[in-house]
Amino acid sequence: MRPPNSAYGVRIAGVGSAVPEKVLSNADLEKMVDTSDEWILKRTGISERRIVDPQTEGTYTLSCDALRRALQYAGIRGDELDLIIVATVTAEMTCPSTACRVSQALGAAPAAAFDLVAACSGFVYSINIADPLVRSGIYRTIGVVGCDAMTTVVDFGERTVSVLFGDAAGAVVLQRDDDPERGCFYQKSQADGRMWGSLYMPRRSQDIPDHDRDNPVKLGCLRMNGREIYKFAITKFREVIQDALNATGLSTDDISQFVCHQSNVRIIESSIEKLGLPAEKVYINIDRYGNSSAGSVGLCLDQLWRAGKINRGDNVMFVAFGGGLTWSTSIWRV
Repeated sequence: MRPPNSAYGVRIAGVGSAVPEKVLSNADLEKMVDTSDEWILKRTGISERRIVDPQTEGTYTLSCDALRRALQYAGIRGDELDLIIVATVTAEMTCPSTACRVSQALGAAPAAAFDLVAACSGFVYSINIADPLVRSGIYRTIGVVGCDAMTTVVDFGERTVSVLFGDAAGAVVLQRDDDPERGCFYQKSQADGRMWGSLYMPRRSQDIPDHDRDNPVKLGCLRMNGREIYKFAITKFREVIQDALNATGLSTDDISQFVCHQSNVRIIESSIEKLGLPAEKVYINIDRYGNSSAGSVGLCLDQLWRAGKINRGDNVMFVAFGGGLTWSTSIWRV
């Protein structure tokens, strides 16, 4: 919940996103792996996804582009940022952080900068961390990026995982506001590390759990127990939304948009049905962009904002879940 006696609020001053130009369609995948357009659509709802050119693009470049656009939207310079957080699991380097490289590119020094690893929950984890840092008065302006170039870490010889993912970045600029009612008024970020082996990217063979020793996916690539992740996601999705509504006393009528991680259209549609959510309040773009992990919620936010579907004074709920296993929600009065 909101920190008590806070003198400040938090304003979403700018939004931005970035996706590669190259499109990888289901028809393209049919030529690469034993799958079909019909099979992919039925199980995931995905028709196409964006894919980086690894020679010229990646997590770093997408993060720079998304945050630069958010800064432009906010009408501020990079050197006005006090902190940059980049949520990603596909950083080209662990040292320096992607956030430090983005800071250099945008002229943000001496702003603090760090990366956050929470898989698909990363963007929501990050804005949940950023809000109290601004609200407390410690920082005035924070840039948050969620970005993953997932196609750089999938084995395109394996059909169940490779068809799911795409590459994208979404960003926000958060600024101190004199209205303490503006910003995040409910949040929860949690994890269950006992289930880490259901979704992971091992670099060394000795880190592979015994139950997964026969998995043919290449080292360094994403491995997923699809059945376990589906059961987790479809249950957790409904659970965290209901928990947030119960905790705040809000109804679905009070929420302008549910900005949700784009994991699988069947999971999203099941939650719409079970919770009675108005379909027009649950944005879906997975059909065109696939699952972009930490990039998905920020990408949805930018597209909704620029389309005029989120307006000042609206209550907006953010929902995500991913590897770790992690999950995170928050409700913002924007």
